[in-house]
Amino acid sequence: MRVALVTGGATGIGAATVAELAAKKVNVALHYSSSKNEAEELASQLIKAGVEVKAFQADLSQKDAPVALVAHVKQHFGSLDILVNNAGLMTDASIIEMSDDVWDETLNLNLTASFKLIRAVASDMVKNKWGRIINISSQVALTGSTNHAHYSAAKSGLLGLTYSAAKEFGASGVTVNAVLPGRIETNMISARSLGRLDEWLAQTPLARLGDSAEVASLIAFLASDQASYISGAAINVNGGLVMG
Repeated sequence: MRVALVTGGATGIGAATVAELAAKKVNVALHYSSSKNEAEELASQLIKAGVEVKAFQADLSQKDAPVALVAHVKQHFGSLDILVNNAGLMTDASIIEMSDDVWDETLNLNLTASFKLIRAVASDMVKNKWGRIINISSQVALTGSTNHAHYSAAKSGLLGLTYSAAKEFGASGVTVNAVLPGRIETNMISARSLGRLDEWLAQTPLARLGDSAEVASLIAFLASDQASYISGAAINVNGGLVMG
């Protein structure tokens, strides 16, 4: 049975991905930073899926945390076949007013941690001639976003990391792809939609926000054997808001 690590797996897109992978009979390491109650409740709920879902806590912005997390997951499950880099942080600050600490915090969690996790899992995947790495970027990687230059830069950096890793690992049967969600109904989006929801819906051809499960279903597909010839792809899930 395959083993997946989903970072930021306690809420939103991460939680939906954990549930979708469990439904596909994948054992899941559910990473969380501070949402302990949500993580443990979700893991408990998914026992009935006939797979093991275990919660692991880590602050991935800390220098050695990504490597330690992978070690703990492998110690518990014995292997790690699928990595979903979903953990993220979005704060608000203009370029002029942004402090070095805010920039560094955002880049560390949204980009550097993903690099360290990929580096930690890649050797075994290459050795086993099978692996799936899915990086969760964002539509702002393509468009930019006012007061979110740090977040946009990190999510754009994830695309470059995705393409490079896909080239490095492809000959070993390891695929690396990026998923770019648009405006999905999560806590992160809800906090920023106040007073702007009508405007956002008017900009979106499908005229609605997305659901976390709609992103999770794509992630689970990319993690499957059926997606074995898809690598180096950046796939939009945004209701048509950003095309191409």
